Amino acid sequence: CHITLPRLPDFDSRRLHSESEDDDEEGNTPVRAWPSQSSLLKERPASSASQTSTVVNERLQELVRMFKERTEKAKEKLIDPDSSDEDSIITSQPPDEKETQAGPSGGGGVESGTEEEHPGRCCKVKTPWWIRACVRFRFPASIDPFTNLMYVLWMFLVSLAWNWNVWFIPVRWAFPYQTPDNIYYWLLTDYLCDLIYILDIAVFQPRLQFVRGGDIVCDTKEMRKNYMKTKRFKFDVASLVPLELFYFKTGINPLLRLPRLLKINSFFEFNDRLEAILTKAYIYRVIRTTTYLLYCLHFNACLYYWTSDFIGLGLTQWVYNGEGNSYIRCYYFAVKTLITIGGLPDPTTLSEIIFQLINYFIGVFAFSIMIGQMRDVVGAATASQTYYRSCMDSTIKYMSSYRIPRDVQNRVKTWYNYTWQSQGMLDEQELLNQLPDKMRLDIAIDVNYSIVSKVPLFQGCDRQMIFDMLKSLRSVVYLPGDYVCKKGEVGREMYIIKAGEVQVVGGPDGKTVFVTLRAGSVFGEISLLAVGGGNRRTANVIAHGFANLFILDKKDLNEILVHYPESKKLLRKKARLNMNRNNNTFSCICPVSVLYDPPLLPAHPKLRCCRPPIISSSSYDYAGQLEFPPFFLLTVVVSLVILVSNTGRCLTKERNLNLKKRLRNPLRYQQLLSGQRRPNC
Repeated sequence: CHITLPRLPDFDSRRLHSESEDDDEEGNTPVRAWPSQSSLLKERPASSASQTSTVVNERLQELVRMFKERTEKAKEKLIDPDSSDEDSIITSQPPDEKETQAGPSGGGGVESGTEEEHPGRCCKVKTPWWIRACVRFRFPASIDPFTNLMYVLWMFLVSLAWNWNVWFIPVRWAFPYQTPDNIYYWLLTDYLCDLIYILDIAVFQPRLQFVRGGDIVCDTKEMRKNYMKTKRFKFDVASLVPLELFYFKTGINPLLRLPRLLKINSFFEFNDRLEAILTKAYIYRVIRTTTYLLYCLHFNACLYYWTSDFIGLGLTQWVYNGEGNSYIRCYYFAVKTLITIGGLPDPTTLSEIIFQLINYFIGVFAFSIMIGQMRDVVGAATASQTYYRSCMDSTIKYMSSYRIPRDVQNRVKTWYNYTWQSQGMLDEQELLNQLPDKMRLDIAIDVNYSIVSKVPLFQGCDRQMIFDMLKSLRSVVYLPGDYVCKKGEVGREMYIIKAGEVQVVGGPDGKTVFVTLRAGSVFGEISLLAVGGGNRRTANVIAHGFANLFILDKKDLNEILVHYPESKKLLRKKARLNMNRNNNTFSCICPVSVLYDPPLLPAHPKLRCCRPPIISSSSYDYAGQLEFPPFFLLTVVVSLVILVSNTGRCLTKERNLNLKKRLRNPLRYQQLLSGQRRPNC
């Protein structure tokens, strides 16, 4: 009998490849549809497990093919990046999604796959960066009014809106510049400024952080409550009183916008925030003071035109006659009146006389304030330079009164000029002492820690001890040819080169350069390690050019070590070790990287030999080939002379003894020479 099986729906059509076919023919890939379940039953009637394994293998091969196609697309994108926009990498779709897209027949599946591989799309249009930035922007929940640059920019926008009202309300009220033809432009700008006011009150001000009890409050509700309790909130709300509603009754009168001037606190806050971030804030102060003066003249010009219009244009000799540019003519009159230049027509009526008297009084009062404020601004900007000039003048006067030699006076003047040009001040410590101890430590770490941390002497010491030591460093400037250290003096400090070069010199003429030390090198630290007291310098150190050095005094170091006993023990241990190594006649000023090794030659009773120092190139550069000190060469020569003389004496004595023996007993001497008789040992 025949068994009839129900026909099952075919599998979705797919393209299959073997690994060998992918390697041989990548361009022309054979495509065949998946066999239906009935065909699988006919081909493999053995078991259902074999059918499942076949389907799994075919699907794995399909995934391998898709990954290979994706890899080829990625390679093409790397090789030809220009075509990356058109031929983007096609991500693999899940099998379920492909099954829904593909038709039941095999041919439909092939066509859909081809359309996906080569989609016909137009070029992508890239979104501008500012649009992407606006989309990704998230408004902060709290704003720091002192450090947030975005808030400073917003306050600048609010200040512009406030200045629009301050400058143009008097102009539109006095001069006939607001006409029915351009009234819509004036109103549009007015309402735009009002919108800025509203955003400032509703969005920015309630998000400002504040300090309460020493803590910075960032809570949204607390910040909103704090703003609503301030007097500024009341002024801001009063500045938005809608007096424009009276436009319907009185017409468009700019004086109804006078409440907008109550937002003057935003203008002053913007000035404070801008001065805090500017490097040369005095320039902005000068510009702002000049603007105040110009506004006084601007407001007086508006009043003069309004008075002339009230009396009648050209009615008298004193009022504006209506010719030319009205604003420029009235501004010119205001300048001559407030500055009291003179040459003005005499007022004739009572109102003209009263107006002119008020102008004179206001001009004297306002200009005295402006001139005083300008003097304060310029004086504050040049205070340091004035102090430098006064110190230099006092020093020159002192040297002249005591008849100091001219070359010394010139060197002092050079020191003043170079110190001022390089540092902008005469004494850095005077400025740093005004700061709190913590801020002074932070500045010292940023400036000096990178140099001090490289000194092997302080490696292994307490980190806080090094921080305290940084605050004790003093900056000193040396002129070309100045002696930093002199031979024979007791050393009580160490030096760290901040800028410039110094040379270690010696020799018979005192001009032989042993070492040239540059920025970042350290010398003279042996004096800080001396356990038995200060040691004397055995060489001279001079400044090759203008040199700026940091100096650490031994007294300051001892005061610091009182609080750090472990570091003190470590430094004393290094001091004893170095003193044992340096227990010889060669003891000169040298960097901390100079190591004194014990002599390798056997000691001579009359000659203590010492090796020259092993100099590390990481601390400084050679100015030339290192030379031995003259006393070391002299010691070597003397010892060689003594050795040669002693050898000559021994040879002469031996020759004389042999001669005496030969004369006393010639026979015995001949036997000794021939070996027939042994000598008496």
